Amino acid sequence: MRRYSRIRGTGSFLPPRRLTNAELAAELAQRGVETSDEWIVERTGIRARHFAAPEVTSSDLAFEACQRALEAAGVGAADIDLIIVATSTPDMVFPSTACILQHRLAQSSEAARGILGCPAFDVQAVCSGFVYALTVADAMIQSGAAQRALVVGAEVFSRILDFNDRTTCVLFGDGAGAVVLEASDTPGILASDLHADGRHVGILCVPGNVAGGQVLGDPLLKMDGQAVFKLAVGVLEKSAHAALAKAGRTEADIDWLIPHQANLRIMQSTARKLKLPLDKLVVTVDQHGNTSAASIPLALDVAVRSGKVRAGDTLMLEGVGGGFTWGAVLLDL
Repeated sequence: MRRYSRIRGTGSFLPPRRLTNAELAAELAQRGVETSDEWIVERTGIRARHFAAPEVTSSDLAFEACQRALEAAGVGAADIDLIIVATSTPDMVFPSTACILQHRLAQSSEAARGILGCPAFDVQAVCSGFVYALTVADAMIQSGAAQRALVVGAEVFSRILDFNDRTTCVLFGDGAGAVVLEASDTPGILASDLHADGRHVGILCVPGNVAGGQVLGDPLLKMDGQAVFKLAVGVLEKSAHAALAKAGRTEADIDWLIPHQANLRIMQSTARKLKLPLDKLVVTVDQHGNTSAASIPLALDVAVRSGKVRAGDTLMLEGVGGGFTWGAVLLDL
């Protein structure tokens, strides 16, 4: 009998500090940077975002999201035998944020100590990270290497923003989302399609690194917005169609499109190319901003908990990010 994987539970977490566009604009004005709610909404659809406190890390946000996902799935941390964290803002150079998360989960209760010993690692594909991580977890479960996985996207992008650059600092936020993915006799993950093209490294990057205790290069986010927009719309459509073809499905089978929450115009354009009405598009970018690898699982959890997305629905998840990376996952919830 063939082995499949299905999402059993979802969870998410946002840091308490919420900044509206007006509040962010007021803070930027103190730096001599001019922007406004109207300017941001018109170009991005973003109205607010959440920023983590200085002492809060990606693993802190991931831990809270995982607790909620485990509760929704009705399983304990000890039932998990694989942890994959997608992040571009890890707690430290090493060990992985996934290992730090594993430790946090093991400390949550005596029973949770059973999670110690399972494989735990990070995936770095920037805003496509959750799609990449979900695909890897699905493959490991299908192969029999794992039975039940925590797949997480967690970011504190506020740490790498240049608050003197209004074209980028207004776009991003912090947060985490997680799913419990487990083995099943019936298909859940139907197909995936992953890609990368390193020729486009320069259009979205953080061109800095650590050497000899010093930061070399620039440790803040740089983006060519127009180039990213042009690439994103085209590759997302192709990847979604590729996933549909692999699964033997069509656009008409998609109940909900849950894309990376980067820019409302990109998201709407992709929905139109897939011939989907805009009311089938899950949108959280207006309240969360771009939370990179966290954005898809965050949006999924919000949609599930609101009752919008329900068991049995067919979902198209898709992401695009620095690298340049992109991909799609088609699944039945």
